[in-house]
Amino acid sequence: MAARKKRIVKTVADEQYSELEMYCIWLHEYYNALLRAGFKYDVAITVMMDKMSYPDWVSYKMPKDIDIQNYMDEEDED
Repeated sequence: MAARKKRIVKTVADEQYSELEMYCIWLHEYYNALLRAGFKYDVAITVMMDKMSYPDWVSYKMPKDIDIQNYMDEEDED
């Protein structure tokens, strides 16, 4: 009887995603779920753009007025 080879176990690297990356991944999954549910692509995008349609467990944080003002000031400097 031939000797068995040892199995090599491959592990997945622990990837730490930023909040932005997690939000983008969630948006992609949300879009795909809407398409699987039978929505047309244009309706799915419209539903995705409406922040009120998000479930409660999605941590979407509205930007504060000061953040928006800082962004606009940086844009004006260029």
